[in-house]
Amino acid sequence: MKILIPLNLAFLLLLGFTSCEQKQAPKPNIVIIYADDMGYGDLNCQNPDSKIPTPNLDKLASEGMRFTDAHSSSGICSPSRFALLTGQYHWRRTHNIVESFGPPMFKEQDITLPEILRETGYATACIGKWHLGWNWNFINEEPSGEREYWGKTHKMYELKDLDWSKPLTGGPLDQGFDYYFGDGTINFPPYAFIENDKFVEAPNAIFEFNQFEREVKEADWDSRPGPKVKNWDPYKVLPTLTQKTKEWIGKQKGDRPFFLYLALPAPHAPIIPNDEFDGKSKAGAYGDFMVQTDWVAGEILKALKENGFEENTLVIFSSDNGPERFAFERAEKYGHFSMGEFRGLKRDVWEGGHHIPFVVKWPGNIQAGSISKEVISQVDIMATIAAITKIKIPKNAAPDSYDLSAVLKGKTYSSPIREATVQNTYKGMYGLRQGKWLYINKPTGEISKMPASFKKLRNYSDFKTKGLLFDLENDAEQRVNLYTENQGKVMVLDSLLQKYRQQGYSVKRDQ
Repeated sequence: MKILIPLNLAFLLLLGFTSCEQKQAPKPNIVIIYADDMGYGDLNCQNPDSKIPTPNLDKLASEGMRFTDAHSSSGICSPSRFALLTGQYHWRRTHNIVESFGPPMFKEQDITLPEILRETGYATACIGKWHLGWNWNFINEEPSGEREYWGKTHKMYELKDLDWSKPLTGGPLDQGFDYYFGDGTINFPPYAFIENDKFVEAPNAIFEFNQFEREVKEADWDSRPGPKVKNWDPYKVLPTLTQKTKEWIGKQKGDRPFFLYLALPAPHAPIIPNDEFDGKSKAGAYGDFMVQTDWVAGEILKALKENGFEENTLVIFSSDNGPERFAFERAEKYGHFSMGEFRGLKRDVWEGGHHIPFVVKWPGNIQAGSISKEVISQVDIMATIAAITKIKIPKNAAPDSYDLSAVLKGKTYSSPIREATVQNTYKGMYGLRQGKWLYINKPTGEISKMPASFKKLRNYSDFKTKGLLFDLENDAEQRVNLYTENQGKVMVLDSLLQKYRQQGYSVKRDQ
């Protein structure tokens, strides 16, 4: 028997259904997990000869999209972090890291990703390694102490040189984050936790160069001296950050979207895997530290799921630059190539310095197990998230950031989305990638000196031309220099590089 519905009731029901359909989908939560000094080849699913298991990150890749041609802005950490959070190439501001007790890298006019998200209703948090500077409360502007290391005398701040009780400014809370917890930078003083804008416990002792109270598990070379909390234990940093992140996720409510930037201090030196990870890889202590880094990512993903956020959360995993110089020795000793097939390491303009892992998961929007060969940069994160969250980027913000949202949803293009991508670490040496072509304006992309034994192992040769040109589609390892026979292409690419540097942007936006 049919059930008849009165015409006016049917109209009201139809109106209700239409209203529901017109309601905007809730804005996604956004989580960025940012590793430190992790190479492209450290992600197991990208390295067929890997000696390091990364099951959680491999699973993330199987559930989302893995980019095989993704790049950090710089080959070192502070500049890459600045670029990620502002959508602009670091070299428009600096080529250097923020040193111990350095000032903020940001200027008043900078517009950051967390700022635009917070202004549209997002709860925002930064947990982990900041390394972008603070306004320190100096009593003595000049360091009163000195220490000998690296064969020379270095100035060092003593406990008496700062007022440790005053709030800190210029840090995450002034760049768009509602909440911060972290150690600042694991190998720089002060060795202490900061929550929001204050020290959890003020430094009350001095750390001497590379002299931890408990030995590191692989050679440390630059944990610098300075103020610390008595009995500071670096082995507690990663577990503490993991727990704090899980707690913060657990406090979020479903009625307000959130943005979490988790900046891990791993697998950066000092190499300090917790004991339960010892021997979990076949690549020494660094490999075990990578296993722990993967475990941390897994714990965060598990927390998202357990709190009911997994289905409406966009997760990005990447690294600030390529692996540290110990990767040369690791490759020869264990057969694990942290740089993957690429030439060079951290600091280099060679591919290995900035060609990094990049995985994005967004259930219901990104096809599981998809792989993109699109050339992208971490500066693109800002424009991409703005497009996804329907935020209009303010004038003069994110001047180098391309919107990749269509790529995430599976759209393919006959030509690259980016007109070109610039690579740089230190002043004067630049690379410009356009399509398959990579131009470097120097006779080498090397800054991290490659040992002769590794050069022989990989059969690399040096070049003698004024600049370099490679076809990366056919020569990912940068062995065949095409500079001399392709001067026309060199001139075009060099002209575009100069244009980007002079005009102050590489993306033209409709204002």
